[in-house]
Amino acid sequence: MTTTIRDIRPDDEAAWRVLWQGYTTFYGSDIPEQVTRHTWQRALDPAAPFGIRLAVFNEQVAGFSLYVLHEGSWVTTPVCYLEDLFVDPAVRGQGLGQALIEDLIHLAEQNNWSRLYWHTREGNPARALYDKFTQADDYVRYRLAIGTNT
Repeated sequence: MTTTIRDIRPDDEAAWRVLWQGYTTFYGSDIPEQVTRHTWQRALDPAAPFGIRLAVFNEQVAGFSLYVLHEGSWVTTPVCYLEDLFVDPAVRGQGLGQALIEDLIHLAEQNNWSRLYWHTREGNPARALYDKFTQADDYVRYRLAIGTNT
């Protein structure tokens, strides 16, 4: 059993979409097709501060991390926001989620990003994994939807 973490390629779209559907279903979200298409296209654009990394397990795309790089007012180097992380339920427990996070940590170290952070729901069972990396802080998130693309 081998796991490789890598950037997406154009021919990965169908496999990613299956995982993306599983992810959005887990969160009870119905993402419009135009948003999914735009997300994929941005991730393929090398100029976009946005990327998708895939976990390939036994030659099958089995998980992804989706990250956004942004500036910060308290640092001089980019900040990495791990926006989405998902592993196919059929292969959970094989270390893919951990490998995807470790991959972003490695990219952060290689590229001099100042930090990596993410959010999740309080009851998400993946918190057992996340707690291996760092403990949740005491910040509260406020979310204000603007317009129709929220």
